[in-house]
Formats: sequence, structure tokens, C-alpha cells
Amino acid sequence: MKIMIIGNGGREHAIAWKVRKDDSSADIFCAPGNAGTASIGQNVNIAADDVSGIVKWAAENKPDLVIVGPEVPLCGGVVDALSEIGVKAFGPCAAAARLEGSKSFAKEIMNAAAVPTARCRIVRTPQEAQEAVSEFGIPVVLKADGLAAGKGVFVCQNQAEAAEAIDALLVTKSFGDSACDVVVEEYIDGEEASILAFVDGERIVPLASAQDHKRLKNRDEGPNTGGMGAYSPTPAVTDDMTAVVQHRILEPVVMELKKRGIDYKGILYAGIMLTENGPRVLEFNCRFGDPETQVILPRMESPLVNAMFACIDGSLSADMVRWRPDPCVCVVMVSGGYPGKYDKGMPIHGLDEAARIEGVQVFHAGTKLANTEVVSDGGRVLGVTAVGPVLKDTVANAYRAVLKIKFDGAEYRTDIAYRALEHAKDNENEN
Repeated sequence: MKIMIIGNGGREHAIAWKVRKDDSSADIFCAPGNAGTASIGQNVNIAADDVSGIVKWAAENKPDLVIVGPEVPLCGGVVDALSEIGVKAFGPCAAAARLEGSKSFAKEIMNAAAVPTARCRIVRTPQEAQEAVSEFGIPVVLKADGLAAGKGVFVCQNQAEAAEAIDALLVTKSFGDSACDVVVEEYIDGEEASILAFVDGERIVPLASAQDHKRLKNRDEGPNTGGMGAYSPTPAVTDDMTAVVQHRILEPVVMELKKRGIDYKGILYAGIMLTENGPRVLEFNCRFGDPETQVILPRMESPLVNAMFACIDGSLSADMVRWRPDPCVCVVMVSGGYPGKYDKGMPIHGLDEAARIEGVQVFHAGTKLANTEVVSDGGRVLGVTAVGPVLKDTVANAYRAVLKIKFDGAEYRTDIAYRALEHAKDNENEN
């Protein structure tokens, strides 16, 4: 089987790793890939957002399946374009990917489908933004309407932070056209969780739950990032809670899109806030999360590609997806200065030593090969992942591996999975 994976991050390395684990004979091509994917398959020098280049390659090489990792090519219509030439692609069409590409569109769909979410106002000027902040009060959340690589969200705890967010979004235009419209939301409190699901246009099969750590620093302080680590499963998301999310959030959204003539196929990812009044949607993503993928796929016992084909063909069923019970933890190592400016080209040492630790798999994100040496090539550089039967030991193994890896300026959080560890400790005390 010939498979093309679009993207160059930790998510794409994890997908390639899972595909290879399921099928040792698969021909895997990654566009453009990274140093990690190069050890699994063949990297192809095509940018992830080069839709015409991807379609040209697919027309010439005729892959059995194209798996789209990032949001930009999805919103750019790569699945539509591949379908037109008869190539099966896993991911939603451009019309469905607007759920992620436009937060205001997502709010419109949620409101039409009676899906619980935060109240909001859509604004275009600093004055309108300040009026909305005054309406909702502090704390308040401001978001760039369009794609911003996970960095266009500001959770403002005081008026000064709100003013800074308004300035970045609507005055200095730090996010460019992504912030032509800005969503100002009421702040909702609770514990965040990531619920991803396979969708075949009608049927929905949730994946194992996960929890991301978006803030740069320990105890969820500092600026938002693309994700500093994750773990799966999430104790706060019980089977009953998953069922509630499926029936009150995922199914109504898919059905509302269908009413509008949009068939949603692929992964639907709901970022959820677990509040005292039940789950409420923070945002939708239209693809595998990063770094959630790095902790979900190592727990997946069933073949990944089978479920993807079922989504495309409209034949999805719950028995296609099986999970191992062991928890999985991912610690993201980033370049110094991230999510702001950072240096590239830092040689990375200790990868082999880290991978020898029991249950550890190092997923590459911002890396590339310089001759035969692995060097940093992005803000989020590595996802050091461990899986094992006991959460505390699994976390310890992940950090043992992190300590083996060295590159100039490396930074990481030291508290990944702290909520799950506290939950486990509370259960021990009760028993």
C-alpha cells in the first residue's frame, strides 16, 4: 500500500509511525516530513500548503491514500482537489474545514445546532473589541477568527492583558488577515479536555480522550503555544462524559453541516471545557491534534488506516477502533524563545539513548537532517512520549528520556500530566 502523509510536525511523525507499525510493508511518503519521518519512509520536498504540488505528485504517483495532517491544506481544499483526480484523502473538504478556519463560522454552526459554548461577539475594530470586553467583563477571551497556528488566543485576566490582546490582534495586526475578524468571548471556567472522533459523514466514533497543556510554563502560566505536552486518557473524561460530548456536541454539529449540504468526513476534534454545568465547546479542529496525536495513537490497538478508509467510504463502525488501557504521556521540547523568535539549526544529541528507555518513542516535530546530523528546525522540536501500565512511572520514563536529549536553548515543562497525577493521588488517599 502506498500512503502519502502531508505535514512536517510531531503529529505527522506519529501518524507515519503508527502506519508503519500496522503495516511493515507500506510505502510511506511524507510531504515535506522531518528527520523523524525520514527514518520511516521517504520525505518529498513539497510544502504542506502547496496544494497544487501535492495534487501533481499524487496524480503522478497514485497513492492509495493521502493523510492530511495540518489545518492549512485542509482549509485550502486539498481533499477536494485530490478527490477530483480520484485519489482518496483522509480529512474534511474545505467547506467542512471552515469549522476550524473560521471561529465565527464555528459559532454560527454551534448556535444553530444548540451546542453549548461561550457567548461571544464578532468585532473588527479596537473600539468594538473594547465594548465587547466591557460587556463580558474580566476575565475575557479574545481570538483571531482565522488560522493562527494555535497562538491567536488570548485569555485575559485583567484590563492590561485585554488591551495588549486588542493591540496585537487589531492594531499592530500581529496575526495578519487571520484577525480581520476577532471573536471576543465570555470566560468559562473548568478543566479542558480534547475529544477527537472519526466521522464518516453520519456515524461518529470517539477516540481515546486526551488533555493538552497549551501554556508555555508550569501550572498553565505564560503565553499560549501550539501545545507543550499531553496525556491520555484524561480522568475527567469518563465514558459517560464521552457519550454526552458525542450526543450533545459532535452529532448535532455533523448533522447541522449535513443540513447545509456539507458532508463531514475525517477527524473532528472538540476542545472542551468541563464546567459545573456540563461540557462546553472552546473550539473545533478539523484534524488530529498536536500533541494529542502523539499520546492517542500509541494507545490505539486497531489499524489506523482501516478506520480512515471507513470514514472516506462511509462504512465506519465502533468495532473498528480498539484501545490499550495503558496511559501515554508526551513532553514537548521547544526552542528557546518559543512561541516568539527562536534560533534554528541547533544540533540535537541523545536521541538514541532516549529511545532505549522502556516504553519511550521520540516523535520529531521541528527537526531536519543537515547531512547526517539531526538539527532543530522549528519552535516545537520534539515530542518525547512514553507509554506504560502505571501513570506515575510513565511520566517518570518520559522525563528520564527528556534528560538524555540535549540541544542549545532547549526548554520544556516539568509538570505534564499533573492533573492526572493529582487525581491518582487523591484516589490513593481515598482508598
